[in-house]
Amino acid sequence: MHSYKVALVGNPNVGKSTIFNSLTGMNQHTGNWTGKTVSNCEGHYKFNNTIFTLVDIPGTYSLMSNSEEEEIARNYICFNKLDAVVIVVDATSLERNLNLVFQIMEITSNIIVSVNLLDEAKKKGISIDFKKLSNLLGVPVVGIIGKKKKTLNNLKNLIFKVCSGKIIPSPKLIKYLPIIEDSLLLLSPEIKAPYPISRWIALKLICRNDNLISSISHNMNINLDTQNINTKLDEISCLLSRNDINENNIENALLSSILKQCEYVTNEVCTYKNINYMKNTIKIDKILTSKKFGIPIMLLFLCMLFWITIVGANYPSQLLSEFFSFLKEKILVFFEYVHSPEWLTSLLVNGIYQTVTWIVSVMLPPMAIFFPLFTILEDLGFLPRIAFNLDRCFKCACTSGKQALTMCMGFGCNAAAVVGTRIINSPREKLIAILTNCFVPCNGRFPFLITVATIFISGSIAGFFSGLVAAIVVMLVVLLGILLTLLISKILSKTILKGLPSSFTLELPPYRTPQIGKILVRSLLDRTLFVLGKALSIAAPAGIVIWIFSNICIGDSSILDILANFLNPFAKLIGLDGYILTGFILGIPANEIVLPIILMGYLKNKTLIDIENVNLIGNILTTNGWTLLTAINVMIFTLLHFPCGTTLLTIKKETKSIKWTIVSFFLPTICGIIICFITTQIYNLVNLII
Repeated sequence: MHSYKVALVGNPNVGKSTIFNSLTGMNQHTGNWTGKTVSNCEGHYKFNNTIFTLVDIPGTYSLMSNSEEEEIARNYICFNKLDAVVIVVDATSLERNLNLVFQIMEITSNIIVSVNLLDEAKKKGISIDFKKLSNLLGVPVVGIIGKKKKTLNNLKNLIFKVCSGKIIPSPKLIKYLPIIEDSLLLLSPEIKAPYPISRWIALKLICRNDNLISSISHNMNINLDTQNINTKLDEISCLLSRNDINENNIENALLSSILKQCEYVTNEVCTYKNINYMKNTIKIDKILTSKKFGIPIMLLFLCMLFWITIVGANYPSQLLSEFFSFLKEKILVFFEYVHSPEWLTSLLVNGIYQTVTWIVSVMLPPMAIFFPLFTILEDLGFLPRIAFNLDRCFKCACTSGKQALTMCMGFGCNAAAVVGTRIINSPREKLIAILTNCFVPCNGRFPFLITVATIFISGSIAGFFSGLVAAIVVMLVVLLGILLTLLISKILSKTILKGLPSSFTLELPPYRTPQIGKILVRSLLDRTLFVLGKALSIAAPAGIVIWIFSNICIGDSSILDILANFLNPFAKLIGLDGYILTGFILGIPANEIVLPIILMGYLKNKTLIDIENVNLIGNILTTNGWTLLTAINVMIFTLLHFPCGTTLLTIKKETKSIKWTIVSFFLPTICGIIICFITTQIYNLVNLII
């Protein structure tokens, strides 16, 4: 059986990952914002008794600069033996997308142009003459709708014909300025490589792209440092300089020629029923991305998101808790029936089972609500607008605007957001994004924040407004996290990670109707169960540790009590107590178990306390000395403390450094301690004055 390798290339947000998933059946995450694919992803599909290996390349706008995405795309196309390259372009933005098409045509001939999002183009009254486009480009062109598998049959057929040699593309390359074309004719014969790549290598030599030239020499085993080549380059430099072209502006000259051809081709093949098809989008963006309304609207959406999560998660959490309690009784009966030793029963049921089921009952309902809502905002195209609004703030902090995207990911899971920092090109800015990501609360911290806010701040308010006030308080905590993210990023940029902010292109995608079915599958399976699975993988060991701390005694006190009493003097300085700090320390495996550990310590219980009644929890906390100050400091410390175990392991993997993992542990913790200390002193001072 024959097999072929095909690369899938295109601008960000043109639907590459959707096409990849449809063809290969792999469940790679897709989304309506840039930077979703940060490394090559490989899959397979079968067509005409032939196996095709499909590689999804990171989205890129160009092959001329040196961003990570562009280097990955360029190097993969150049240095891998590919049978075909499928370039996915957006039917609603053909002119901009053709820029990448013309650049890739200079590297390889086996090209297929796949015009995606025809449904979006139809809504906007855009028609494309595919036959004429194919003639102007010299390569096969096919129109598709990536989310509809039936429309991909023509693409599969074209890929098969190009790979098998039944169709031989003949790309019509860009004609640059006459002086540049003369230079290419002079240099190309000296390069021992097939056409058209010899012409492309000559271009890179003329542009003095030393890093790329070194990679070409190494990977393609071509000597580009010969006397003849250097002599020709000296001649070309003189020729170009006479025409006011040098290594600083030559790429601009090349790009100018490409863009003129893009404009010409687009004008020839596209017709528009309504030239003002973007009018509504522009009107909405004037509001959502305005300096005056952009950030307030963002905060309003976040508040609504938290409120719906708070109100909606209560009942299913209670049902799950009751179910697990019922199941626990049956398990205890079984262990009694098999005459299991009491210590083993306690370890397995009160330790491991109780910890695991608590995490499920507390974590699953909020995630099952939060992630679909978050994904709807993503599919609508709202998240890139949030990133746009925050871009100026991150620039002021001397970091990448892409950090706004990874910060948004952190609301779901900090570990997933750390992986998402791969979309940031600068190693310095990527490291800052990693170190500050846990300054925004992940989904695991929300239940504790919500509970404390409900008991001590909105508890006296009845009905609908109680949940609303709790949501506003949680939003204010989130806002504090965002402000600290910017402040700490600025401090890091001016001290141990000095540097200037890099530029990047952020495309605001069109607003699209969310696909509810795919949203539910993606958010519940890809995100909710993925995050829950990671939490549960360390919940069982955590349950064992918690059981040991609460059941093994030294003298008359358990290890938990001894640790809490030891930490108590320091905890009092920052407005907490020893059991609260112990709860955070033992809660490293998962933030969801911090509150039950605290309750277990207060009640001198030997198992995690599973209490769903908020009023009862409030009574326990108040009885053990909690005040409004304690509640405020607990919310601050919930926001600002060391990342969970899963996130720390992810940071170690991404940074490949124990040093930076340790820094990421202590950085938010020290901030939390300082702010709690200041809050406590101010509170005490105000009480003295009053």
